[in-house]
Amino acid sequence: MTGLDLQMAQKVLDSQPFSRLVGARITAFGDGAAALEVDIRPEIQQQNGFVHGGVLSYAADNSITFAAGTTLGPAVLTGGFSIQYIRPATGRTLIARAIVVHTGRRQAVVRCDLFAAADDGAETLCAVAQGTVLSARN
Repeated sequence: MTGLDLQMAQKVLDSQPFSRLVGARITAFGDGAAALEVDIRPEIQQQNGFVHGGVLSYAADNSITFAAGTTLGPAVLTGGFSIQYIRPATGRTLIARAIVVHTGRRQAVVRCDLFAAADDGAETLCAVAQGTVLSARN
C-alpha cells in the first residue's frame, strides 16, 4: 500500500502542466488500478474530428503510471509502453482504465483499455496499451 489516495493522486496530476492543459482528472485510484478521464473537445481533436492519437497515448501513459504507483509507491517512472489504436475516439469523454498485471520489487507491468464515452454513457473501446513502470526509489 502506498499511502496515497484519490485526492492526493489528483493533486499529483494537477501538478503536471500538460495534464492541466488537456483537463485530465483521476476518477479511480487504488488497489492496483487507476482511471483517468479527459473531456473530448475540439482542442484535443485532429483534423477529422477524432481525438488526437497523442492524447490517447498521454492518457494511457499516465493511467498506467498511476496504477503502478498504487503498488510500487509514489516514486515511479514509465519505462516504456506500446499502444494499439482500434478505432477513432469520438464522443463526450475519453476514459483510460489501467490495471496492474504484475508487480515485482522494482517494476510493474500494467494494461490499459481506452474508451470513448458517448453522451448516453455508452462506451466504445478505441485503444489498448501495455507498459512497464519502474520504481524510482533509491
